[in-house]
Amino acid sequence: MAVKLRWRRSNDSFFSAAGAARPIQNCKMKAEQAKKTEFVRIAGKLRTQLANTQKDKNGCLYNRKSDSRAEYSILEELEHQMSVHRKTEKTKILQQLTKIRNNVKRLQRQLDDVKPTSEFVDKLKEMLEEIEHAINTYKDEQRQIYEQLLKDEKTAVNELSIFEKKVELWATGSSTTEKVLKLPSARISVNKTLESHLPEEVVEFERFLQQTGGRQGGWDDCDHQNFLKVWTKHRGKLSYVDEALEYLCGRTKEDVEQHGIWYQEFLILQDRKKESIKKWKEKLQREKEERLKKKEKSEKIVERLQYEEDQMQKAEERRRQQAAISAWKKQKAENLQWSKFHN
Repeated sequence: MAVKLRWRRSNDSFFSAAGAARPIQNCKMKAEQAKKTEFVRIAGKLRTQLANTQKDKNGCLYNRKSDSRAEYSILEELEHQMSVHRKTEKTKILQQLTKIRNNVKRLQRQLDDVKPTSEFVDKLKEMLEEIEHAINTYKDEQRQIYEQLLKDEKTAVNELSIFEKKVELWATGSSTTEKVLKLPSARISVNKTLESHLPEEVVEFERFLQQTGGRQGGWDDCDHQNFLKVWTKHRGKLSYVDEALEYLCGRTKEDVEQHGIWYQEFLILQDRKKESIKKWKEKLQREKEERLKKKEKSEKIVERLQYEEDQMQKAEERRRQQAAISAWKKQKAENLQWSKFHN
């Protein structure tokens, strides 16, 4: 009997506290209702603006008399698919919200007829848990959708940025493009001239560049730089492909994979070229040193021969001088004898 009395008192205190909390709940509900009303008003205004924008867009793009009707038909089909997807998602959200609202109304009806029994409390607890579970499920789904929308927005912003850069390049780089297009033919003639004097790896690397579109593999600078940024981040692992597609508008997964294969071969041939050039320079240095040694040796031989020739000339000069002196002395002696004979 005492246990029942304590249980009844605890239930009475619970329901009295619940009754005291009702005014606070009513204030919160009024505030929430005001927020909902404001949200509905803003949503209606945005819906009207969207309808007007779509009307203007349809008049410009989807006009059957337009010259670009064939091109815009693809865009029209895509828009139709997205519209169907939005309607399906809207229906699903309305069903979830309707279920939550019905559960809340059912809970409110139960609270209007409070019964101080354990079964009633358990029933309220079960209803609250069901409502909480439905709300949490709805929040999780909306959070995932929101995160995906943020990711799509980031991708769209990146694509727009890439398009803007491309348009700027198209607008300002026409002369540069012409110069770049003229370079391969000039490079080919140089290769033909120097092919016999350059290492085989260098010629192979240059030929590879000519056949595959240069140092960017036929891609424009913007796409190739975005590819390199993601490639470097993932260190060449296959995980780079999915992220690279976010930055490469208009490129397919196959395009990115093929460019990755090309870049790997590019790096291999470039390393071979660098190593070959290093060895080639070392060889040239050795040959230069050998030529210098030979030159020094030749110069020493020339100096020695020149010295010997100088010595021979000096000896010959001394012999001539001695012969001249001897002849002079002989002539002088003969002159003295002749003078004595005539005197």
